Amino acid sequence: MTSSGTSQEKPLDQAVIDGQAAYSKQALNLYDLAVYRGTAPFLWRCPPAVSRWLYDQSVGARHLEIGVGSGYLLDHATFPVPDPRITLADLNPNSLAHTADRLRRYQVTTVRANVLEPLPVPEKSFDSVGMSYLLHCVPGSLAEKGIAFAHAAAAVRPGGIVFGATVLSSGLPVTFAARRMMWFLNRTGVFHNDRDNLDDLREQLGKHFERHELTISGCVGLFRAWTGAA
Repeated sequence: MTSSGTSQEKPLDQAVIDGQAAYSKQALNLYDLAVYRGTAPFLWRCPPAVSRWLYDQSVGARHLEIGVGSGYLLDHATFPVPDPRITLADLNPNSLAHTADRLRRYQVTTVRANVLEPLPVPEKSFDSVGMSYLLHCVPGSLAEKGIAFAHAAAAVRPGGIVFGATVLSSGLPVTFAARRMMWFLNRTGVFHNDRDNLDDLREQLGKHFERHELTISGCVGLFRAWTGAA
């Protein structure tokens, strides 16, 4: 495993800090159970098999993961080669360390990064970029945090794929239980998706990519997007 870092030259907005602060070492040990066996299937109504299928269909030999969580999806992904090169980009050092250790069987590089700013990685150097369950933790409307798509698009090679999933609060079916949980998570600063809707997600994908696919599972929008021909 190799590692490189980037310091944030200007103070991070407090909302950005709040969105990633919940990922303590203790919380990461419970993350898979809480998210992939808890909120995702029962509240967001997006079973882990759906997200795992997305990764199996999308990950490339040179992969960049933005917003790494616990590394669950990468750990279970089927890569097209036995020795993929994986770069992990996240603002939270606990998530980076936890996921890098979980993926230590691969060649892994870690970078600290704020997805709202240009990423400290070589441009057009990755076959795939994943950003799952990330955008709903990023402050602002999708029109504002859609800049994350521009940064992801800059990192992927021509013909490469950017893919992921995000929990949406409107424009698709949201159960009462899911809405209550989103209210709580937004109030505590863990989520910032009270203005995130399906149409805005579709608009941002169309703005930053040549073509895209967008599907829903419960109140989760799952996307695959391409920058152009190889």
